[in-house]
Amino acid sequence: MADHLVIAGRAFSSRLIVGTGKYRSFQEMARAHAASGAEMVTVAVRRVNLTDKSKESLLDHIDREKLFILPNTAACYTAEEAIRTARLAREVGLSNWIKLEVIGDQQTLFPDTEQLIEATRVLVKEGFVVLPYTNDDLIAARKLIDAGAAAVMPLAAPIGSGLGVQNPANLRILRERITAVPMIVDAGVGAASDAAIAMELGADGVLMNTAIAEAEDAVLMAEAMRDAVGAGRKSYLAGRMPKRLYASASSPMSGVVR
Repeated sequence: MADHLVIAGRAFSSRLIVGTGKYRSFQEMARAHAASGAEMVTVAVRRVNLTDKSKESLLDHIDREKLFILPNTAACYTAEEAIRTARLAREVGLSNWIKLEVIGDQQTLFPDTEQLIEATRVLVKEGFVVLPYTNDDLIAARKLIDAGAAAVMPLAAPIGSGLGVQNPANLRILRERITAVPMIVDAGVGAASDAAIAMELGADGVLMNTAIAEAEDAVLMAEAMRDAVGAGRKSYLAGRMPKRLYASASSPMSGVVR
């Protein structure tokens, strides 16, 4: 059977979600999207031209036949701002899905979980499919699920830092305790190995932008991330060997000629 990422009843064959910011050109962005194999792309509602059709927009360079647009509420610092931004995205026809971000600190871009939970609760009641960006915190994740979140999206490290998974123990705990909705690692990936590690820890998917957009060769990095997410998923499903303190011979000792 196909191993799909299923969110709110919608199936995606790719477990990699990509972004649209920081690319050197819209053309490079489009090539990277194609190379990534992703089927979902996130777009910052407050940073995109939605009204002036005479001006070029990054939306003009997204293949809507192949890519599902996931609007996000980047740069929102209160629940009220995020709710208003999500409503705007739906009103202009982007989607009733929303990657919900409510930032609590400008330097770290860590989320304000109190405001995030409140915004989730309101938007779910209004019919949105809400995917909240959150800390790697089990209690916050549980509260978001109780509020109706369709997935939880814990950070691996601060947004745009490229530091990779900083707290694997927390992601392992989340994987073990969160089963009702998908867990998608969002933010902090810098290299293909980071994506593979996140998937090997049991993430259902990985969302990234800066790691691809700021690579010297964005298209090649997009290919690497595609392969890493796939390899990490297979490794997780296969079940790794146990770790041992001492050596264990690869060849059995029974029947050895002496």
